[in-house]
Amino acid sequence: MTKVQLNQKEQHYADTREEAEEIVSAAKENNSLQMHKITEKHNKYGQYFLVDLTYAYQTPKEVMESRPQKDEAPEGQLSADDLEESHEGVEYKVEQDGSVSIPTGQLDSEEVAAEQ
Repeated sequence: MTKVQLNQKEQHYADTREEAEEIVSAAKENNSLQMHKITEKHNKYGQYFLVDLTYAYQTPKEVMESRPQKDEAPEGQLSADDLEESHEGVEYKVEQDGSVSIPTGQLDSEEVAAEQ
């Protein structure tokens, strides 16, 4: 499973409208910024501002289009097509008793050592 961040929401606090606008202008430098909102709030301590920022990095469609197809193997692994191209097979002979023999010269020295 791969995690892909699609969007991110942030909320910032500012004492003055100027501070809130500075937060927004800094956020606008990021090309992924989709929405910003400055909300004026009041409580018993006075006035303050909330800055809501929404960033969108990719859409689900972009993520799905960039995913490898079912016939594509992960990086570093052979796909079924590559395996067929790189291996022609080994000739073998089935004896009457059900045992299998391989004519000499078909196995490389590593395979022969592994079988012993």
